[in-house]
Amino acid sequence: MIIDAHQHFWSLRRGDYPWPNDTVAPIFRDFGPGDLAPLLAEAGVDQTVVVQATDTVAETEFLLNLAQQTPFVAGVVGWVDLADPDAVTTIERLRANPLLKGLRPMLQNIADTQWILDPALTPALAHMAETGLRFDALIQPRHLPAILQLAERHPDLQIVIDHVAKPAMGKGQVPDTDWMAGFAALAQCDTVWCKLSGMVTEVGPGWTRADITPFAEHVLDSFGPRKTIFGSDWPVVNLASDYKSWIETVRRLIKDFSEDDQQRIMGSNARQFYQL
Repeated sequence: MIIDAHQHFWSLRRGDYPWPNDTVAPIFRDFGPGDLAPLLAEAGVDQTVVVQATDTVAETEFLLNLAQQTPFVAGVVGWVDLADPDAVTTIERLRANPLLKGLRPMLQNIADTQWILDPALTPALAHMAETGLRFDALIQPRHLPAILQLAERHPDLQIVIDHVAKPAMGKGQVPDTDWMAGFAALAQCDTVWCKLSGMVTEVGPGWTRADITPFAEHVLDSFGPRKTIFGSDWPVVNLASDYKSWIETVRRLIKDFSEDDQQRIMGSNARQFYQL
């Protein structure tokens, strides 16, 4: 079974999306299950995990309702203000829907790199760990030390790094030592995983496999086939590529692994991590 562990839906008329906007014209429209279904069929993908795209509880409720009507969606990663004193109550209300599998604070949009370590967030993070909700880390390289501290503070919280933490890629860029060291350190934590996703968008149109290969190789060397998870980041991937091209690229990147390990990366790991 192949599982795409990172895709999005949005309906712009809902009115709570500051992004996408007209700066990303190819994806500045509604995207729903009907748009994705033929792409999944063509690529042989069986299930997906849909991930929040804006920082409102209303959008999480929208995604949960949509997921209930969409057979191929196996789980939802939503959003809750983890610093809100009522965060645990909100989480419990959303957890009434068993399709809620995780939460994603949009750390890349928060100026304070250490925000996730604020003690005000401890009750919500502890509750996530206790109830088995996963933590999606939408981060940049500056956050890697903070995520390591988060993993050490909450040893029962399962964490996955989205989009390999968005290092600078393309134009001959090679992985810098801080990113490499940060990833190697996080990979030593049994509870930290990584999604192989979002890479071509960081390079942009005209990307080549050579642009992303050294980064992907470091992810795979660090996290291995048992903690690396395939994700498309559709429809954002359309800014630089397309669904079919990305899944074919991932298959080439992992072709030297055994068939069992390739299956882990392409599906089994997502099932295990998100408890699908």
